[in-house]
Amino acid sequence: MAPRVEMTNDILVVTGDVDAESVVALRSKGEAVIRSAAVDLTVDLEGLETAHSVVLSMLLCWQRLAASLSVDLTYRGVSERLLSLAALSHLDDHLPGFTR
Repeated sequence: MAPRVEMTNDILVVTGDVDAESVVALRSKGEAVIRSAAVDLTVDLEGLETAHSVVLSMLLCWQRLAASLSVDLTYRGVSERLLSLAALSHLDDHLPGFTR
């Protein structure tokens, strides 16, 4: 499934199969949503079909942008594979909601 980002009730929903070719466009769409947010956001990753380092990179970029705008991001629906990848990379402490 093609990757998508959409806003639903203050929840940033990420779905689909993200890879190195699609991550830049998806990152930009997510950044536009974060810039327009007037409230803290939850990022729902339940529909994400991949656990890849490019996904972690995108999430960290979103985290930095949100912090610069005083918007808190919290992640939910994180797959075991993505949790493991984040822990292996020592990034789980930098992404709120990346806990087992």
